[in-house]
Amino acid sequence: MDLQISVEHKQANQSSGFHWLSFAYQGLTEIPYDSILTQSDTLEVLDLSYNILDENPARLGRLEKLSTLILDSNNYTSHIKFPYMPSITALCINKNKINNLPVFVEEIRRKFPNIKILSMMNNEAAPSYFNGGSLSQYIDYRLYVISQIPGLEILDDTEVMEKERAEARKTYRLQQSHPSSSWKKKSDLSRKQIQRKSDGIVRR
Repeated sequence: MDLQISVEHKQANQSSGFHWLSFAYQGLTEIPYDSILTQSDTLEVLDLSYNILDENPARLGRLEKLSTLILDSNNYTSHIKFPYMPSITALCINKNKINNLPVFVEEIRRKFPNIKILSMMNNEAAPSYFNGGSLSQYIDYRLYVISQIPGLEILDDTEVMEKERAEARKTYRLQQSHPSSSWKKKSDLSRKQIQRKSDGIVRR
C-alpha cells in the first residue's frame, strides 16, 4: 500500500525535516515506522488517527522531540504499552477500546511524565454523554484522572479547574502501586461504574 503522507506543517528548509506528519485515514494495521523514524530529529506532531492500529507503539520512543501524539479512532485498549517519552505533552486517543481506567491512566502517568493535555472521549472508561454516561459518572471520571495526573491542564475538551484539583485530592489518593492492588470504592456505583470497581478504582 502506498502511504499518503499529509504534511500540514514543515520547516522552511525541507532538508531539515518535518514538524508534523499525518497518516490518518490510511487503513493502517501497522505503524509505518520506516517513514516516521526518518523524521526523528524534527518531528513534533504525529497523527495516526482513523486507522486499525492496535500494536504497542514501542519504537516511537526514538522520536525525542515528539510532543503531540494523535491516535483517535483505532483499536487500542487499556493495556497499550507506550515507550517512556518525556517529550510528550499532548495525547489524543479518543474513540478506541479503553475500558479499564486505572490501568490506562497509570500507563500514561508513568510513560508521559510531562503530559498536559489528554483526550480520551468516547471510550468506555471515560463515561460522558458520548457513550451514555451520567453526569455523576463523568465528574467521578474527571476527578480520578486529575488525581492521578496532577500536572494535567486539559482533560478531553475541558480545562482542569483549580477547584477540581482540590476535590480530586480530597477524593482520591495518587496510586503508588499496581492499580488493582489495594483500591476500593466507598460510594454506591452505577452499572457502568461497577466494571470500574472491579478494575481497581478506589475512593478514600
